[in-house]
Amino acid sequence: MKLETYVLAAQLEEIIAAANNRLRTMTGGRYALEHDDALQYRGSQAGLGLAIRDEHTGRARATHSLSGGETFLASLALALGLAEVVSNQAGGIALDTLFVDEGFGSLDGETLETAMSTLDSLRAGGRTIGLISHVESMKEQIPAKLAIRVTAQGYSEIVP
Repeated sequence: MKLETYVLAAQLEEIIAAANNRLRTMTGGRYALEHDDALQYRGSQAGLGLAIRDEHTGRARATHSLSGGETFLASLALALGLAEVVSNQAGGIALDTLFVDEGFGSLDGETLETAMSTLDSLRAGGRTIGLISHVESMKEQIPAKLAIRVTAQGYSEIVP
C-alpha cells in the first residue's frame, strides 16, 4: 500500500467511526460501516473500500447490496461523519450548513421519517439544513421552504 493510500485509509477509519454513530441510530443498530482494504466493487482502488456490517446476519457484505433507502442512510451518515471529522481537525470550526440534493424519492415512508428525524435533530442543534427534493410528502415536514419552477424561457424562478 502506498503511503498516500495509508494516510487516506487512516482518515477513512476516523470518518467511518463518526458515521457509525449516526448510522447505528438511523438503522436501529442493524448496520455499521467497515473499512475494507480489499479491492472493491467495480475496481476501485485497494485500501479505501467500504463494507457494511449487518448485525442481523453478523456478517459484512458489499455496500452495493444495500437497498436504495439503506444506501441513502449510509451516504447521509458518511456525509455527517465527514463534516464532524473535518470540523474536529480544523480546530473545532463548525460546518453549520448541510445541503441534501435528492435521494428522498428512493425512501419508503419509515426510512423517510428516519432521515427527516436525523436532519431535524441537526437543525435543532443549530445547523442550517437545505433539502432539494420533489417528494410531495416532505412538504408538511419542512417548516420553511422555497418552491422553484422553470419558466417558459427556460430559467428557474421562485414561486411567489
